[in-house]
Amino acid sequence: MMSTSEPIISLRNVTKRIGRSTIIDDLTFDVPQGEIFGFLGPNGAGKTTTIRMIVGLMTTTNGQILIKGKNIKTEFEQAIQHVGAIVENPEMYKYLTGYLNLVHYARMVPGVTKERIDEVVKLVKLESRIHDKVKKYSLGMRQRLGVAQALLHQPSLLILDEPTNGLDPAGIRELRDYLRQLTRFGGITVIVSSHLLSEMELMCDRVAILQGGKLVDVKPIQYFTQGSGQAQTYRIETQQPELVMAALSRMDGIEEVKLGVEGIVELTTERERIPEILAELMQHSVRIYGVETVRRSLEDGFLELTGGKQIV
Repeated sequence: MMSTSEPIISLRNVTKRIGRSTIIDDLTFDVPQGEIFGFLGPNGAGKTTTIRMIVGLMTTTNGQILIKGKNIKTEFEQAIQHVGAIVENPEMYKYLTGYLNLVHYARMVPGVTKERIDEVVKLVKLESRIHDKVKKYSLGMRQRLGVAQALLHQPSLLILDEPTNGLDPAGIRELRDYLRQLTRFGGITVIVSSHLLSEMELMCDRVAILQGGKLVDVKPIQYFTQGSGQAQTYRIETQQPELVMAALSRMDGIEEVKLGVEGIVELTTERERIPEILAELMQHSVRIYGVETVRRSLEDGFLELTGGKQIV
């Protein structure tokens, strides 16, 4: 659920130039607390560069980045204390156990207790394997250990760069469910970057689309799956498609009707019209076996928003 409180992070006119090349061009947006916010764009769009600037691994050329009101450039320690991050891949000491890796990182952060280590181990569901050496971990387990490491100091903001890279479907779903749990019950804001449309659709509350270092737009995920207007497409399953087509053609408030395969008729109309349409069809003695909403994919919305440009 999205929060109406002050944004946890704000980017204002952020630009990054290297030599004569502009890598990031005038990014401005806010991320409110308690949501999963996605950076979506093809490889080379500037997602990792933006994340590197947010966590202070790369300086901005122009503009400012505020984390809980603290400027990452001029108030680095106060700003970064709120952040946990995995940029690209989590790096671990493979010859140590998962637990000893967390102990090692805990020593770098004041105030991280043994109880806190046990708490994050439980959070990421690694209790049964935490005393195994990391070299025996699957990629998904290493990702979860990386998340545990990033959460040790109880950050308000968790940043994950391409977190699903190399994960199998079960690992992706596990990570996705865990991130949802963090935002809903832990009050943590999560920023993820990806070029995988399907994963962002299932994971994020809002998405910022980057292309060529520029921000195309920031939209709630519902924009992509439901469209910007009120009308939606519905499928009607019937054994009398021609009769349904003829009846629909005489009705008002229907934007488009087309015949699909195997007795499916598709129509585009407002949701409130559906009961009236079905009642009208019943009067024509049409047998209806099912009605479903056709949900757009994130890819459909992405292509609409970017003027048909492919993501990769």
